[in-house]
Amino acid sequence: MGGLITGISPCVLPVLPVLFMTGGAGVEPGRRRPFLIVAGLALSFALVTLLGTLVLAALGLPGDVLRWAGLAVLVVLGVAMMFPRVQDRLERPFARLGRKSVPGRRGAFVLGIALGTVYVPCAGPVLAAITVAGATRKIGADTVALTVAFAVGTAIPLLLFALAGHRVAERVKAFRDRQRQVRFFAGLVVIGLAVALTFNVTDVLQRAVPDYTASLGQALGADRIGGGRLQQCPPSDYLQECGPAPQPAGISRWLNTEDGKPPARQGKVVLYDFWAYSCINCQRAIPHVEAWYRRYHDAGLEIVGVHTPEYAFERVPANVADGVRRQHITYPVAIDDDYATWNAFGNQSWPAEYLSDATGQVRHVSVGEGDYDGTESLIRDLLAAADPSQTLPPRTDTPDRTPANPSQTQEIYLGSSRGGSEDVKRQGQWSSTEEYLAAGRGASLTLDYDAATVYLDVGGTGTVTATTGGVTRSIPVSGPPDIHPVVQTPTPARGTVTLTLSPGLQAYSFTFG
Repeated sequence: MGGLITGISPCVLPVLPVLFMTGGAGVEPGRRRPFLIVAGLALSFALVTLLGTLVLAALGLPGDVLRWAGLAVLVVLGVAMMFPRVQDRLERPFARLGRKSVPGRRGAFVLGIALGTVYVPCAGPVLAAITVAGATRKIGADTVALTVAFAVGTAIPLLLFALAGHRVAERVKAFRDRQRQVRFFAGLVVIGLAVALTFNVTDVLQRAVPDYTASLGQALGADRIGGGRLQQCPPSDYLQECGPAPQPAGISRWLNTEDGKPPARQGKVVLYDFWAYSCINCQRAIPHVEAWYRRYHDAGLEIVGVHTPEYAFERVPANVADGVRRQHITYPVAIDDDYATWNAFGNQSWPAEYLSDATGQVRHVSVGEGDYDGTESLIRDLLAAADPSQTLPPRTDTPDRTPANPSQTQEIYLGSSRGGSEDVKRQGQWSSTEEYLAAGRGASLTLDYDAATVYLDVGGTGTVTATTGGVTRSIPVSGPPDIHPVVQTPTPARGTVTLTLSPGLQAYSFTFG
């Protein structure tokens, strides 16, 4: 990162009153209290963001267990601030150690740690960046630097707010004369925050205020190539010299090949297409890739569809094979469950394409959707260079379905590990896991959107009932998770959709088109 990532995301706005009140609610410990609170927040935020997913996965615990623990600590500390007897009981373990400081310095630090665990969802772009780290069980220097930059940069305005509360407490006589009442009210504020976060009351505020982290996520590159030897070759509309194409590595299975063996690539123009079967962006790109394979395979083009899973259900071989069948893919598909080939290419997005010439040199990188005509032109150029004597067949004419709406709603993940679900209003009974929400009795989701089509990535057996613009329709769901259109209009439009899900259905994400 080129520096700190500073600013206030709307998802932290409910925390600000707590920082203001608690920053000045304990004048007696001295001026360190605001610093200790924010230090605890930044530390726990960074550790939970970096290690939480990996540790919880290793222990087999639900993805939101740390959030619930943080909420419980907030309630306990709030009660301790309100009632001296509870405060005394919390002090006793530390008194035995000769450090009686729960409501003071150590209490401030513990409060910050609790706030940090519930602040993690504010790190949407950071959590997206560590998705690959979680899948590969590896955390690189770039991921650590990004998390630290976000934590420290966000801590700066939060510290200023806490210091403001402390300064008010020092200078306003009413605060000095009524410290007991101030601490009682601050305790109520802490408990109120915990209750608001528990029941998602803060969602309305978060949706109403513009979120700077959305643009940050775009700046970090939702559709960009990451590190690795090919980073020198950014997406372009012309041929470049990007270095030798890495060999597919760690492939557990090949689909659509003879005897399940890798296809011959030597002396051929090869297109490596990274995809995941439930990714809507990939699904819109696949018809073009399939058309190129059918049109140019006999002219010397080979295509390798590298399937690297985004979700756990995309690691199930039968699910991937079914996705290949449903999307009418006939070119070879490599199952890259361990991200070995993904990492060899330094890839960071779905979809992404790497085009190599007949000598095995990568000459073009394409990230995300669109510009299919340009990619096809480069394919034809490389085929002609490989065999100047041949006459190439006519170009393909597959329609380009890439959305052209600049204000289109961005993908929303519903699992606890990646944040973003604050944009969706929940009602009824839900169980949250790291990757999805499991519907219980009376479960429903309400979402404001700007798109022509809204997709829900959902699995299980049951029915999704969608209501928008006064029209209600039912969508049957059966089998492993996949995307289902819940709103379809001829042109992009703003609207609100309410979905009612049968108990047991698992909702992973919303995507838009």
